[in-house]
Amino acid sequence: MEEEASAIHIAPWMHIVTTGGGVPLDELLPASGSVYVARLNGQEMPDEMSVFQKFREDLEFPEYFGWNWNAFYDCLRDLQWLSSDHHILIIESAESVLCEDGVAREELFRTLWRAGQRWSYVKRPEGVTRSNLSVVLTCNKESAYSLAAHLGELQERPNL
Repeated sequence: MEEEASAIHIAPWMHIVTTGGGVPLDELLPASGSVYVARLNGQEMPDEMSVFQKFREDLEFPEYFGWNWNAFYDCLRDLQWLSSDHHILIIESAESVLCEDGVAREELFRTLWRAGQRWSYVKRPEGVTRSNLSVVLTCNKESAYSLAAHLGELQERPNL
């Protein structure tokens, strides 16, 4: 049986895509400008250090990266060394990222949320929110709705 294609739009900068699904490209790609795409595999990030290592490699974090969550956020909100106008992070098998460390997993998703929010802007006069940093989380269909609910809670927390 073929799995139904599915995409869940959490925020202008955060999307969940299940196996076989897709996000409309107009939600991710800008009308013009350069785009940097980093594709990471959640199965290769079982602990904090591997998360930091994979992001450092794929997003070319500078040598001064401090290997902690504050430094991780600082790098995500900057990204000037990539010399691109827009950034897309694709995390495949997102359900596997930090699957045995709930505290670090919460910190990762909170940090990705905050970084995407920081990169967002409202396009006037249309009033459409766009983001120069988009995060696409791919996962199996069984994990999609619980992940979406968890990320939806981030919207409701004012003190991120």
